[in-house]
Order: sequence, then structure tokens, then C-alpha cells
Amino acid sequence: MPPPAPHRSLPVLPRREIEALIADGHAIIILDSYVLKADAWRPFHPGGDKAILHMVGRDATDEVNALHSPEARQRMNSYKIGRVEGRWVNFVPPIQGGKFRPRDVEVVDEGVEAESASSQDPSPVFDPVDPSSELRQRKGGYSRSSSISSVALDEDSRMSHIDVWTREEIKLDKSMYPPLEPEVQDDIVRKYRELGQRIKDAGLYQCNYTDYLIECTRYTLLLASCLYFLNIGWYKTSAAFLGMFWHQLVFSAHDAGHMGITHSFTLDTIIGIVIADYLGGLSLGWWKHNHNVHHIVTNSPDHDPDIQHMPFFAVSHRFLLSLRSTYYDKIMTYDAVARVTLRAQHYLYYPVLLFGRFNLYRLSWVYLLGGQAPKRGPAWWHRWFEITGHVFFWTWFGYGILYRSLPDNSTRLTYLLISHMVTMPVHAQITLSHFAMSTADLGPSESFVQKMLRTTMDIECPPWLDFFHGGLQFQAVHHLFPRIPRHNLRRTQALVQEFCKEVGIPYALYGFVEGNGRVIGRLGDVARQAKILAECKRVSVEKGEVPL
Repeated sequence: MPPPAPHRSLPVLPRREIEALIADGHAIIILDSYVLKADAWRPFHPGGDKAILHMVGRDATDEVNALHSPEARQRMNSYKIGRVEGRWVNFVPPIQGGKFRPRDVEVVDEGVEAESASSQDPSPVFDPVDPSSELRQRKGGYSRSSSISSVALDEDSRMSHIDVWTREEIKLDKSMYPPLEPEVQDDIVRKYRELGQRIKDAGLYQCNYTDYLIECTRYTLLLASCLYFLNIGWYKTSAAFLGMFWHQLVFSAHDAGHMGITHSFTLDTIIGIVIADYLGGLSLGWWKHNHNVHHIVTNSPDHDPDIQHMPFFAVSHRFLLSLRSTYYDKIMTYDAVARVTLRAQHYLYYPVLLFGRFNLYRLSWVYLLGGQAPKRGPAWWHRWFEITGHVFFWTWFGYGILYRSLPDNSTRLTYLLISHMVTMPVHAQITLSHFAMSTADLGPSESFVQKMLRTTMDIECPPWLDFFHGGLQFQAVHHLFPRIPRHNLRRTQALVQEFCKEVGIPYALYGFVEGNGRVIGRLGDVARQAKILAECKRVSVEKGEVPL
């Protein structure tokens, strides 16, 4: 759907010119039919430059509007260099494998587009859509494992087993979701933007601070209970309350990271860093750097860091190919360790999540000390504020509690493990909304809104349990409108369900137990695929067809 016509004073840039600019290494983004050159902003973007790189050559209007405040949108005007006319057809960004012709390359046929190398990933594990319902069918005979195992693996075919699985799952995805034709996707985008305006008019972006007063009361009670039981020598009980304190804090840090509390970039950043770094020992800057990319390339095995957990977990059979992560800029090797762990990953899922917080410490330190944090621009001070927060955290927790308040090393180790393992539910909640969902790449013609709903599920729970899930149970809604305060997400969900019914996009909604079962099922499917490939290789070796 063509957006509103831009101001006519800027020159119209032909598609071939934009392609040449990208080929020269420029970060060119289309926003409301304006052409933005974001080169100067890349080093200073508080969310990291990879979020920008994944939008190069694309119409980023919906992604930018979802993740940025009106003030940030206004600042983007200084990067306009031209405009485009008509409907923009997305390129595949260079970071995702798109190839672009330089200006000095002669173009014989103007109708031939730049070569785009786009990996095509696997797809969903859910039941077929019930045409009479806006929700995915939650009962029935379909299962992903039975579908995949029924694929005929022709030994004479040039396709590998993984190619066959991938193509079958992409075919399934396309059968479940609206067509990718421009007129269909444009209609979805138009109605999504109308929905956004209705949500804004309904006041759902406005934060009710009474809700946060209740949250702060809960945090205070949990921390006070931790200190009380620590004082009387009930160390295990104290550790459990500290873990619950951290578990609850994560939700407000998430809100602040999305500017969902005050809607001020600076104020919410301060709130988020105080919560995440000073009280939790985790880097808010790292989280935003990671999370912004996750919101743009959700569930892409090659690009989304939130599903890149090799060698412990693989939610797609494509990880068995030793993919290269564009986020971590390294190969996620399917090595000897992975060959063992992935075959049992559906059994190891919960035990590994018990230690998830320790990995977050590591990632935070790498971010703050490894040069990833912005050194200049409006976010230059974040790194130093965060480093100070980590010193503060390890002073009160590491020195004050673990070293000074506990009698011996055995008790210290027990306290450390209990307090950190109690936070496991939040790690399960974070993975729950995506691990069982589609990891397919349907190409650059798919709209932002359809991709978000195709790769994310919501979890059903009664309102009185909302505090436990902390808004993370509304991930599908959150991915469409990430700046809405979490206490308004339940009301927003009803509007999103109506929208999905209208445009024919299945809305994934499962109970907590069923959702966990879906995740374990997905992990089990990939584990079985790993075993199939290992068995095929063993047979081939025995026949002398491949070397050891």
C-alpha cells in the first residue's frame, strides 16, 4: 500500500540509483516514501547498528513506527535524501545476503532486479487453520513430526534432506497464511495502520501509574522478605525470595526498554538501567541491542539472536547446517557437542534454563566491556552508567550478601544457585512465545504485521495471573505494538484478535501447559531430525558413499 505522498521538494530517486547507493555501502531505508541515508546515525543508534542494517533496501515504515517514539521519528527527517514514487518493492538487505549492482555495472534489462540471496527457513508446528475461527486450531490430528517424516527423501534428488524439509514447511506456511501478492499484503498493512490509530484513540498507549505503584509494592515486599529471612538465618528461603524479586523486576525493565512507562527515551532508560543493572546485574543496553534485532527479524535462524542457542538448543533443522549468525558474526557450528546435546534437547530444556541467568551475566559483560555499547551520540553515557550499576550490584549482592552475610562457601554456593534458578520461569516465558513458532523466511514481500503474527504466540491465562507472566503472555500483541504499556495489553488483545479475523491471519493462542508442550514438541522434532541425518550418514559411510 503506497503511503502518503512525501513533500515534493526532494528529488525522486530511481530504484536503480537506490540500488547503486546500497552497493556502495550506504544504509538506505525507505520511510513513508522518503529515502533515508542512515550512515551518519549507524554508530550512534542506541539499539545498535544491526537493527538498521536489517532494514536496508526495505520499506521500514511499520517497523520504525512500532519501535520509535514520535520524537525519534521527527529526528529522522534530517537524514532524508530523496523520495520514491509508487509502491516500493523491498530488496533483501545485504546483511541477509542480498546482492546489489554498483553504479558502473551496465544494466541491459531494467526489469531485472538485483540478485537476492534469501535463505528460506522452516515453518510452523501448529495445526491447520480452522477457516471459521480467527485462532489456530488447538486440537486435531496434525503434528509437525508426522508431516515431516512422511516427506519422500529421494536419494537421486539433488536436494539434501534438510532442503526437502525446508521446502515442505515453507509450503505449509504459505497454505496457512494470506497470499504474498502485493494487493493482499497492502490491504493487511492498511488495516494494521488503521488498528494502530484506533488503539491510540482508545488511550491504550497511556500508562496508568497506579499499576506501577502496585508493582513497586510487590517488589518491596519480595526484597524485604529476602532480607528478613537472611537476617534470621533462613538462607534458602531468603534466596528464593531474592529470585522472585529478580523475576518480577525483569518485566518492568522490559517495559522501560520499550519506552512503555513514561514514553521518554531518557527517563525510561534511567528507570530501566536502575532496575536491570543496579538491582539485577544485567545490562539494559545489551538487551536493547539484542531485542531490537529480535523484533525486526523474529525467529530467523540466521539473524534472530533470541533463537540462537547452539550447542544447547536448535528450534529449526537449519541449525544442523552450521549456520552463520549475522548478529554474533560467527558460525553456529553443529559440532560434536551439539550432536550430543541437540538429540536430547527436549529433555534438557528446563534444566538448561535453570542456569539462564548466568549466561545473561556473560552477555552483559561482553557488551559493556567488548566495545559494543555506543561511545558517542545521545547514548554515550549509558555504558558508564551501566558499568557503575554493575559495580553497585556486585557490591550489594556479591559482597554484601554472598560474602558478608553467609557463613561458609557451601551456603554461599547454595544461595547463589537457588536465587538464580528461581528466575527460570522468566526464561521459559521468553522462549515460550517463539520456540514453537514458524522459523520460515517467506521473502521480502511479506508484511511486517503478518511476519510478527506468524512467528509469535500468545499464552492464555486468567487476569489474576497476569502479574506472574508480566505481560510476556501477550507477545503477539506486543510485537505488533511494542510501546504499549503491558497493563493495557489484555485490552489491546481483543482488538488484535478482531483484526486477525478480518484479514485472515491465524492468531496463535494457547494455554500455558499446552504452549510448553508445543515447545517441547518442536525441540523433540529437531532432535529426531538430527538422529535421522546421523543415521543417513552412518548408512552412507557403511556403503562407502561418503568418507568418515
